[in-house]
Amino acid sequence: MNIFEALRISHATQRGLADQLLLTTGDSAERALLFKDLKRELEAHAVAEERFFYVPLIAHDTTQEPSRHGIAEHHQMDKLIEALETTDRSSPAWLAGAKALHHKIYHHLEDEEHSVFQLAGKVLSEAEKLSLAKGYEGEFVSHRVKA
Repeated sequence: MNIFEALRISHATQRGLADQLLLTTGDSAERALLFKDLKRELEAHAVAEERFFYVPLIAHDTTQEPSRHGIAEHHQMDKLIEALETTDRSSPAWLAGAKALHHKIYHHLEDEEHSVFQLAGKVLSEAEKLSLAKGYEGEFVSHRVKA
């Protein structure tokens, strides 16, 4: 498995959890659990992706700016999650925040899959793509267990 395939697995999980979260209502156990699962998935993914995808790409001129942008979007998602954690889950503001997070997740993943992946494919060797995937998967699993 290469780095792109490894990232797409988590991307699919993120999309599914974000979609399911918007279908929940009120301060339900289901909403709380889905939010917790999405938060854990996003955190583990961001830590591993930054270390084993974006940091190596920053070394290349063509992927430096997209990598910095991707890292900045991770921080924007962190802020949205922090806001949701301090908002009453039964309030309309919580649902509005969840929709904003959903939108940011989809935007970020589309950027990566339709732009950054293509640029990265040109600057990373096949061996690097495989090696980065192993590093990413190890870090992702390790961080997800801690979260």
